[in-house]
Amino acid sequence: MASPRAKVDDGYPQAGTFIAARRRGAGPARPAFVWHAERGWLEPVPAVNRVDLELLQGIDRVRDILLDNTRRFAAGLPANNVLLWGARGMGKSSLVKAAHATVNAEAPRTLVLVEIHREDIPTLPRLLALLRRTERRCLLFCDDLSFDQQDTSYKSLKAVLEGGIEGRPTNVVLYATSNRRHLLSRDMIENERSTAINPGEAVEEKISLSDRFGLWLGFHACDQETYHAMVRGYATRYGLDLPPEQLRAEASEWAITRGARSGRVAWQYIQDLAGRLGKQIGAG
Repeated sequence: MASPRAKVDDGYPQAGTFIAARRRGAGPARPAFVWHAERGWLEPVPAVNRVDLELLQGIDRVRDILLDNTRRFAAGLPANNVLLWGARGMGKSSLVKAAHATVNAEAPRTLVLVEIHREDIPTLPRLLALLRRTERRCLLFCDDLSFDQQDTSYKSLKAVLEGGIEGRPTNVVLYATSNRRHLLSRDMIENERSTAINPGEAVEEKISLSDRFGLWLGFHACDQETYHAMVRGYATRYGLDLPPEQLRAEASEWAITRGARSGRVAWQYIQDLAGRLGKQIGAG
């Protein structure tokens, strides 16, 4: 019987057969794992916390691009690393998880989602050495990726993505989300320009990291109608019966108090509404 955890000892991968798709009759393979770098563990995730793809509103174009890239990767065809960047709460990480679920529903157990936390990026080469030994296609996911001024871990990420001797394993693709297109704040970029001996080269070295992602998918703040479409979609899915005029008025007031309109704000309103109506809903 497989161990509930996969371990890496002395840098040598021991988890390939654990992540590999199990033979028929041996039970379903886990759909996702979280990498715990300090212990060298891949922790299985029995059920991914996600939103169904059809509930993600206002991002049709980037949805289609990401799905196409993910389907090609799952089929063993060339695919790009993807940087999903832009406005907070507009579904960047939700889209990654929904695309993973959609493709796995079309071709069961094809993809495994592996999450690496931002602070564990320096251990990425060790994780990739492990994943290189697996049979399954691995969608490596890093949420809220960004770097501060003193952070040098971006160099290891650059090398792994394209520049290293081994390069990225053919069975691994990286999807990362960030609020910043170049993974650095504007203040940091300006500071580099003002303090470096060669400002152009100093800035170029850091912002070139985003160039290692073949696809850049931008997410922008939603307008009022898209926000209300999100709210209606959630309310319909979870059977939250409220007169349309009241639903719209309450959702508008909720957005005003939050100072923003986004998918996250819409979901937070739906959680509040479900609680008031005494209804159970899925995780968002």
